[in-house]
Amino acid sequence: MEGVLLLNKPKGMTSHDCVFKIRKILKEKRVGHTGTLDPDVTGVLPICVGRATKIAQFLTSETKTYEGQVTIGFSTTTEDASGDIVERQEVNRTILRNEIEDVLKSLTGTIEQMPPMYSAVKVNGKKLYEYARQGIEVERPVRTITIHEFELLDDRETFHGSPLSFRFRVMCSKGTYVRTLAVMIGERLGFPAHMSDLIRTASGQFTIQDCITFEQIEENVQNGTVGNIFRSIDETLQDFPKIIVNEEQSEKVKNGAFLPNVLQLTEGFVMVFNENEQCLAIYEPHAGKSGWLKPTKVLVNNQELKL
Repeated sequence: MEGVLLLNKPKGMTSHDCVFKIRKILKEKRVGHTGTLDPDVTGVLPICVGRATKIAQFLTSETKTYEGQVTIGFSTTTEDASGDIVERQEVNRTILRNEIEDVLKSLTGTIEQMPPMYSAVKVNGKKLYEYARQGIEVERPVRTITIHEFELLDDRETFHGSPLSFRFRVMCSKGTYVRTLAVMIGERLGFPAHMSDLIRTASGQFTIQDCITFEQIEENVQNGTVGNIFRSIDETLQDFPKIIVNEEQSEKVKNGAFLPNVLQLTEGFVMVFNENEQCLAIYEPHAGKSGWLKPTKVLVNNQELKL
């Protein structure tokens, strides 16, 4: 049993919870996710099973898409709906549509963002949420992110009430904290805010329409059709260029040997297949040895090489 399973993650579970549950359903120990989703966030969570766990590093897409909701009028410790309220302010004026659109436009492009205290970013070898749980505030590293698109998903021209909410769609780079974007929106409108709902609708090539639920996984297991829920390693990495090696070269690939750079690649990864169309390894250009490829990940045995 191997391949990539696209889970529609439910609310209230950590990514690790999802991995643990899939291990139990499939009775397979080799299961791992490709990028953490907060417990309150639902949507696309690629899960690698069996030999596919070796390709997890290649599935942490640079571009992700979310649809969410900002609530303006109070902020929370965690910047989402699960946290304790830390500041409350009445929204005592009408907010115009063009104000919100201007804010979203100002946050589009390359911007700097400070990770929330309740996050897994490490400072001095310790995760920020560990400091936060102890009530310790530490200096957080500012990171540069890219917001490709930021769209208001609401047809109102004016927004009233306290608190008030509106929905948005954002396409952003890996490492973006969308809940922090919600806080930033509120700040630029002059009010405390938090992210009250979030769905990941796409992660790279994978979309929410491709995903299945835990119930559907269990149903396939019961029906003996569990093989249908997986995408193969070849299919998952189909955008990578491919080379085929003969039987003698295959044995060398299994042992992590260098290969001639026949495709003359200067960057990126290449899939290496044997003559039986089995993917043996993932290679990349050797930075220190021009004209050669080096193994990034060997897939055909239990040894994982990072050279």
